[in-house]
Amino acid sequence: MSIDVEYAIRKDIRNNPIVREVDTQQKREFLTTSILAGLIMAMGIFAAWQHFQIVTTGYDTQKMQQARAAEETLNRRLRLEVETLRAPQRIEELALRKLHMTAPLAKDTLVVERTTPTAPDQAIVAAVR
Repeated sequence: MSIDVEYAIRKDIRNNPIVREVDTQQKREFLTTSILAGLIMAMGIFAAWQHFQIVTTGYDTQKMQQARAAEETLNRRLRLEVETLRAPQRIEELALRKLHMTAPLAKDTLVVERTTPTAPDQAIVAAVR
C-alpha cells in the first residue's frame, strides 16, 4: 500500500533584519504641507475673529443707540415735569390753597428797578418807583 501524501513544507521567513529607511524628501514635504495648512487655518481664524468683532461691535452700537434714545425720551419727559412743577400759576395755587397764604394787596407791594450805573466802578443802585 502506498500512501501518497503530500506534505506542504513552509519555510519560516523572518523579516527582522529588514531595516526601514526614513524618506527625508517625503518627511520634508509633509512638514511643508503641515506648516502651510496651519498658516492657512490661522489666517482663516484671524479673519473670522475680526468679522465676529465687527458684528459684535455693530450690535453693541445699536443697543447703545436704542438706550440713548430711551434716555433722551425720559429726559424730555422729566424736563417737562420739572417745568410743569415750576409754573408760577401752580406755585401760586399751592400757596393759596395748601399753605393758606393770601395774595398781596396793591398797597403792600413795592416794585424795585435796577438802574444802570453811570460809572463802571459804582455799585448797582436800586430805585423805588
